[in-house]
Amino acid sequence: MNLVHMREALDLAKQGVALATPNPMVGCVLVGADGTVVGRGFHTWDGVKHAEIMALEQAGPAAKGATAYVTLEPCSHVGRTGPCADALIAAGIVRVVAAMGDVNPLVSGAGFAKLRAAGIAVEPAPDYRAEAEKLNEAWLHFIRTGRPLVTLKCAVTLDGKIAAPEDNSGWITSKRARAHVQELRHATDAMVTGIGTALADDPLLTDRSGLKRARPLLRVVLDSLLRLPLESKLVESADGDVLVIGTSAASMERRRALEGAGVEVRILDGPRGRVDIRDTIRLLGQRKCLSVMIEGGSKVNWAALEAEVVDKVFLYYAPKILGGMNSLPMAGGTGRQRRVDAIRLERTTIHQIPPDEFAVEAYIRREVPTGSDS
Repeated sequence: MNLVHMREALDLAKQGVALATPNPMVGCVLVGADGTVVGRGFHTWDGVKHAEIMALEQAGPAAKGATAYVTLEPCSHVGRTGPCADALIAAGIVRVVAAMGDVNPLVSGAGFAKLRAAGIAVEPAPDYRAEAEKLNEAWLHFIRTGRPLVTLKCAVTLDGKIAAPEDNSGWITSKRARAHVQELRHATDAMVTGIGTALADDPLLTDRSGLKRARPLLRVVLDSLLRLPLESKLVESADGDVLVIGTSAASMERRRALEGAGVEVRILDGPRGRVDIRDTIRLLGQRKCLSVMIEGGSKVNWAALEAEVVDKVFLYYAPKILGGMNSLPMAGGTGRQRRVDAIRLERTTIHQIPPDEFAVEAYIRREVPTGSDS
């Protein structure tokens, strides 16, 4: 098995970042009996055709007798396109090497079974499974849970501060770190911030990577009383991509003003007169947002953590210390009152950002209730 071709298939799949959503990113490489690559393809939402079909069309008659290296189990059902497994069989493919199976209940092994029933050899590529799953972690999470994968992103000093008590001009992290953030935004379907951040920073919250997207980055503001100014950058740049979540305590006049400016407004009442952040994430899931990134202030960060809607964190650390009792921490609110109750993280990865910065990527540990059999 020449896994160099699986490496190429994964690289092809990565070209679907922000272009395949809400579908998974998939790459396919077809290799003839003589070891020559005869077809390549990767999936994009606008392109409709799946990676396997793109590769088969490029290969033409040369696909007969070839091996298909795919990053995800070929589909076996009719969706926007016909089954890829059927197309591979009809083209005369003799072997399929796959990095991972499909967790979608509509497929989930059925694609492999159909290929084997047709006499095609099916082989796993376990060395590439982790990378294939990481590439599509948001899609996998959405298929398994029905909810978007929610990432809490924050730029902090080494002592965990995000804002000084007085002058907050300038940036905590470097231009290089902020460029990395744009890569995260590009791979995200929706951005969420709070009205506090919107008022203090007047952000755009746009994807400034310069790369193409299948659909606009949805910009979401949690704004209980609908205080977002009409002259804010978010409102002035709204083009069907700004959603403000308020509560029933907000005036109808403010709602009409925002909607008149092209902003969508939804009312989602939560505890203590605040926006219901769980319902907000649920709404984004209904809109097929597979990935959501929270870029908020101290209060929103804690509210999201306390509501247990956060799945992972991406914290950018700058070599700075603010100190003091009045500088805002990454997560404020009431916090946990005992060390034993701290929110725990796992599967931690350190990303070096030369020369002196780094980012911590980690996942929230979901505690299994005592007595559970799961």
